Amino acid sequence: MEYRQLGYSGLKVPVLALGVATFGGATEFFKTWGSTQVEEARRLVDICLEEGANLFDTANVYSRGAAEEILGKAMEGRRHEVLLSTKATFPMGDGPNDLGSSRHHLIEQCHASLRRLGTDYIDIYHMHGFDAATPVEETLETLDTLVKQGKIRYIAASNFSGWHLMKSLAASEKHSWQRYVAHQVSYSLVTRDYEWELLPLGLDQKVGALVWSPLGWGRLTGRIRRDQPIPPDSRLGKGGEVGGPMVDNEYLYKVVEVLDEVAAETGKSVAQISLNWLISRPTVSSIIFGARNEEQLRSNFGALGWSLTPEQIARLDAASELPVPYPYWHQAQFPALASRPKLGSK
Repeated sequence: MEYRQLGYSGLKVPVLALGVATFGGATEFFKTWGSTQVEEARRLVDICLEEGANLFDTANVYSRGAAEEILGKAMEGRRHEVLLSTKATFPMGDGPNDLGSSRHHLIEQCHASLRRLGTDYIDIYHMHGFDAATPVEETLETLDTLVKQGKIRYIAASNFSGWHLMKSLAASEKHSWQRYVAHQVSYSLVTRDYEWELLPLGLDQKVGALVWSPLGWGRLTGRIRRDQPIPPDSRLGKGGEVGGPMVDNEYLYKVVEVLDEVAAETGKSVAQISLNWLISRPTVSSIIFGARNEEQLRSNFGALGWSLTPEQIARLDAASELPVPYPYWHQAQFPALASRPKLGSK
């Protein structure tokens, strides 16, 4: 297992990590992701630790707390071996203060997550989304206090836009508060929006990327092709993509066809190639993937221990390239100003 520095921090995280949104299945939405219970969760945690993948990512809203509870039970007796990542901000009730990144909500949710996880500290605590109704100063001062109390160790953002993250980093610097060392983002061969604003910001400000949905919401598992529609038993087929990215079918098929070519050349699966491509991208500290069972989990670890060639990466880059939005098409006219980092093989 390769370990990488988590942004501007001293913490090292494995390049592959397990996301446990599949644990619990306590709501209709999360049932489409998975319904892993404690016994199987322990087995998955066992395999991850054997492979050196000691980072586990969850959130308070996953199955309304059930995912945290199951993860807590699955890691009993070995808390010292693992890194725990969880999140707050999204609704956990129907009241006006049951959501957001206010001092009131964050303190309440941090304590609730600690109880469900059966631990007295959280290694990485994410703001699951940006709360525009709460001053960033209130959020960051609260997080700084929780760090000083020993309840969380590092803070991170998730799903922020560029200005959300930069405004927060500036406030932390101004007041000498803890800063976001990581940003959990959607990024894959068919969802490359991250590269326009957030990747350059991550490079400039030393914010590590923790990648979620690295297989494009299940589109890059190898089960979907031009002549092979979405399987009805998949997360996509069951409607588990509410609020997910819009991906044009023709674009997806073009990317998968190149993935199939590279798979024939390497002897690796479409999913393993997709994960390996992400491993080569700038700012990526860790890739968080889900697994419903042991077979899926072990297959994902097959993305490690080898590298795509520069020529293969270039082909995948070309197949998955997106139209250039403003102002980037204008900035591209002045390459000497280096408005966007050059991507590709390291």
